[in-house]
Amino acid sequence: MREFNEELINFIDASPTPFHAVAWIQKALECRGFIQLAEDETWNLEEDKDYYVTRNDSSIIAFTYPPCDEKGYTIVGAHTDSPHLRLKPNPLTTSAGVKRLGVEPYGGVLLNPWFDRDLALAGRVVYLEGEVRKEALINIDRAIAFIPSLAIHLDREANSSHSINAQNDIIPLIATGEIDIDTFILSQIQADTTGLTLLAHELSFYDLQKGSFVGVNGEFITSARLDNLLSCYVGMNALLETTYPMMLACMDHEEVGSESHVGAGGTFVEETLRRIAGESFTTLMRRSLMVSCDNAHAQHPNFPSKHDAEHAPILNQGVAIKINSNQRYATSARTQGRFLQCARALHVSVQTFVTRSDMGCGSTIGPITSTRLGVETIDVGVPTLGMHSIRELSGISDAYGLYRILVHVGDF
Repeated sequence: MREFNEELINFIDASPTPFHAVAWIQKALECRGFIQLAEDETWNLEEDKDYYVTRNDSSIIAFTYPPCDEKGYTIVGAHTDSPHLRLKPNPLTTSAGVKRLGVEPYGGVLLNPWFDRDLALAGRVVYLEGEVRKEALINIDRAIAFIPSLAIHLDREANSSHSINAQNDIIPLIATGEIDIDTFILSQIQADTTGLTLLAHELSFYDLQKGSFVGVNGEFITSARLDNLLSCYVGMNALLETTYPMMLACMDHEEVGSESHVGAGGTFVEETLRRIAGESFTTLMRRSLMVSCDNAHAQHPNFPSKHDAEHAPILNQGVAIKINSNQRYATSARTQGRFLQCARALHVSVQTFVTRSDMGCGSTIGPITSTRLGVETIDVGVPTLGMHSIRELSGISDAYGLYRILVHVGDF
């Protein structure tokens, strides 16, 4: 389990953006013999071979072939994106003698923890080399930016009633001298930027601090982007170790609603399954199971009343089955029963999570994909504290427990 979690931390550290996460997963799959497919080409799938396909380099679907005649696929769904600060197209401003870079919050980001952190920058760049348009991933993995807090002497209400203005207060500072930001970005591709022209970028700031084990006995994992790269990692490892037909779908844009050509609300998963199944698509969907994996809200020890006491996931007590009568989660009694039967056979602990009846409930790719595909679905997740913060916390045993269930749930 320790080795499993160490590699999880390594994966997250190497994946500051969805583009980097997909590139990492792609390399891992190829090392295990998976064959890359292209969406704009004809597929000639061969039995007992494994495949993967990407879209936008930020979403990836991998699968064994063929699906099982009786039970179809076990489809593990997760998402590659996390809340963060996205660099604006024309970001450079000057104030009080320092150069700053304007950012736009992506998703439901918790803003307070972004103050007073060493920030790095990573993502995708589109540029011209001469007259040839090219793309590159960059990762400036050193502290190039900082968002300083306002001293408490200047804001006596900072600990009681201070609110954050996303436009004015969250602006990373980067320098006091002059800087050409386009040249700086292009210099991460090659030292000599002569002949290069920056066209566009999708660049995100991230906390430079790496993931680690925390606690007197090292029983917690703390890292950025546990939500939801943890599930991507667990799903990938289950796919590589399972003996039954499985598909892994790691999708972008979940944190902003999934409504995009690379999100769960788009066509990527459905089109992939239709190309696999042909005229048997409906039959395949009725025989398949989707396990939507997205981190669950663990009960906060300092705020226990924020949970329903009988449905409050605890760290290191097992993966949480997420249930909502209003279909914010797609779990049914049937899919819950199948998942529980597998967990009990393996002696793996599980919990249930139901949001307080007087609080709103988040959602996942589960209901979206279930609606689009017509596939029975269960929503599960590893209990996590600090959700959507710059740094989150999970228990060391929960991800490994989810992995063990996913490896075998197709047998039930």
